[in-house]
Amino acid sequence: MFYEAKANLHGLAHDPFKAIVSPRPIGWIGTRGADGSDNLSPYSFFNAISDHPKMVMFSSSGRKDTLRNVEETRVFTTSMVGRALGEKMNLSSADAPYGESEFKIADLEMAEARMINAPFVAGAHAALECKVTEIFEAKGLDGELSGSFVVIGQVVGIHIDEAALVNGRLDMAAVAPLARLGYLDYADAGNTFEMRRPAWPIET
Repeated sequence: MFYEAKANLHGLAHDPFKAIVSPRPIGWIGTRGADGSDNLSPYSFFNAISDHPKMVMFSSSGRKDTLRNVEETRVFTTSMVGRALGEKMNLSSADAPYGESEFKIADLEMAEARMINAPFVAGAHAALECKVTEIFEAKGLDGELSGSFVVIGQVVGIHIDEAALVNGRLDMAAVAPLARLGYLDYADAGNTFEMRRPAWPIET
């Protein structure tokens, strides 16, 4: 099948776009408002975009509490979502009123970042402390604003649970980070395998 993306005339029961662009890592974004209130929200439009310097991005579909906070403070954290925290991550996605702490809603212990004023999930296997470098509203080909706001942050601090380290590496099978698929589907990385990038010329 083929359909023009803008027309969205796919004829299916559900839009397949986010199922096609998957799996997507989940950015569990921790922020603190200028009023001192704490917020924790999962974003599946999230990824690393640079290694030198280390940078990550997430995109907010609409003006949400997280976006308000990062605009006010220019900092955020992102906590790794392992399978063991999946249900609590889902609880933190509830559309709670501004000022209500999702840490409390999901019964999560909160930890304080060291280099920025923002919280993260104490039980996460890893967390990143980030300072915002850019915030912008994405535009389409015709210049039309999308209503999706892209936040780019440079990583300034990294927390790792030493119990998750095996032979100097994060044990991904044990951590089992969650990924967002399409629809209501998730997957974890409990079953992992390695592939090395080939060198040129490729040996056959």
